[in-house]
Amino acid sequence: MNQHLGTALAPSRPRSIADLGLPATMLQDILLKTMFRRSLTRASELSDAMSIPVPLVQDLIDTARQLKMIEALGSLTSSGAEEMRFALSDMGKARALDALAQSEYYGAVPVPLEHFAIQSERQSIKNITITAEKLQQSMGHLVLPPDLLKHLGPAITSGRSVLLYGPPGNGKSSISNGIRDALGDHVYVPRAISYGGQIITVFDPVVHTEVESPEQNTSNLRRVAGYDHRYVCCQRPAVITGGELELEMLDLSYNPVARTYTAPLQMKATGGIFIVDDLGRQAEPPQALINRWIVPMEANYDILALQSGEKFIVPFDTLVIFSTNFHPNDIFDQAALRRVFFKLKIDGPTKEEFLRIFAMVAKAKKMPLDESTLLHLITKKYPEVNNVYANFHAPFLIDQMMAICNFEGLSPQMSPELIDRAWENLYVRQEEIIH
Repeated sequence: MNQHLGTALAPSRPRSIADLGLPATMLQDILLKTMFRRSLTRASELSDAMSIPVPLVQDLIDTARQLKMIEALGSLTSSGAEEMRFALSDMGKARALDALAQSEYYGAVPVPLEHFAIQSERQSIKNITITAEKLQQSMGHLVLPPDLLKHLGPAITSGRSVLLYGPPGNGKSSISNGIRDALGDHVYVPRAISYGGQIITVFDPVVHTEVESPEQNTSNLRRVAGYDHRYVCCQRPAVITGGELELEMLDLSYNPVARTYTAPLQMKATGGIFIVDDLGRQAEPPQALINRWIVPMEANYDILALQSGEKFIVPFDTLVIFSTNFHPNDIFDQAALRRVFFKLKIDGPTKEEFLRIFAMVAKAKKMPLDESTLLHLITKKYPEVNNVYANFHAPFLIDQMMAICNFEGLSPQMSPELIDRAWENLYVRQEEIIH
């Protein structure tokens, strides 16, 4: 079933300890570690820290009291409400320290991997319907070939992999960012997940942009039920990497001090897009990178490994966008190319499109247009490079002219002489350097 923008289904609020789907020992340890590390004494404080409802925290406290791990300190009145305070007993402190020696993780209760898989399917990027109008709106600031959006729309809606290729400086990165902006809706990202007793942190403020959940601003019955706050409501994530991408970034990262794992980049991008910019500029060969993605892109799951060597399956629900300045045949074999579902060439602009871009950029930068300067640029400078235009030329040349004007105390202006000076920085003449 397709979901329209803004209708990602929220994970249901847990109503019992069983709904959390985790071993009782793990839950008890997280409670004790959180009390120990955060010096928290009230169920309401622990509810916020552990991201689970107060009644569930109270159930965990009651169990810990029966085990002599927690002691009651008496009630405290705050904001007109009376609430019991608790503290760790000596036995509880010893247990907390022992648990911390095994894993430093405390705070938000993790989500079982199988629950994460269910939620990922509920909010799959393949459930999104993006209209031509929405795509045009997100890229309205770009001058694009007339038929590009007609090819780009189906590629995005399919949720399959996309390869954007063509000469440098023609907006492949901008188009990738426009796709990200066109997604527009939200997903629920787990703060952490649990598999085999190990904890993997997923929510990353660098990658994920938190937004208010519709559950928080409605007055219907769903608001009373709420949603599972072990998840964070976020914009659909967009992970953007470039020349720094290495294969190890696509594996679990283990912190030997905290004894926890951090999710790899593609897992953080679940429900969103993963942009590999400047493919071919990485230390890893492009073929090696694409080989790493073959199974996930075809099977919709990824295989990760723990420190012990144990492998397990996680959802792969990510629109992968590759962007390269190289011709695909130069960096991939045919088997790899078959697995990239959509391949779109992004060419440089025509002369007419370049002039439109130049006028748009000049207007945005408050640089008055000059007809003689444009005529000089088109008839004198571009013939030197076989009339090959690129989208980045206009902002580059205009910024160069503005820098010259600022330095020489001139009001923003363009002239054939200024274009010539700017052009020297756009194309460096081949000349012998004498040592």
